[in-house]
Amino acid sequence: MSVLSVARGTSIIRENIFENRFRHVPELIRMGANIRTEGNVAVIQGVSALKGAEVRAGDLRGGAALVMAGLRANGETVVDQIHHIERGYENLDGCLRDIGADIERI
Repeated sequence: MSVLSVARGTSIIRENIFENRFRHVPELIRMGANIRTEGNVAVIQGVSALKGAEVRAGDLRGGAALVMAGLRANGETVVDQIHHIERGYENLDGCLRDIGADIERI
């Protein structure tokens, strides 16, 4: 969803497994994404750029999506409650730094 937020055109994601999969959408919207949800469907209209913001990781995959969005955003993004991300991704910040990301733990 983070990548689709900055892709040209309109994208649709249908979630048929986890009913709370879209909990990170309000955080992406705070970063400038154009997303609307209805039930288990998200419609994403790509924007030219996201902007850095302070966001909260509410779950594992949504938190990782916010990190990815932050890497693509203009300005600084701070992701709070990273314990959700750490639960599933060992040394994510180090791995991203190894491939050139400007990321740090504070």
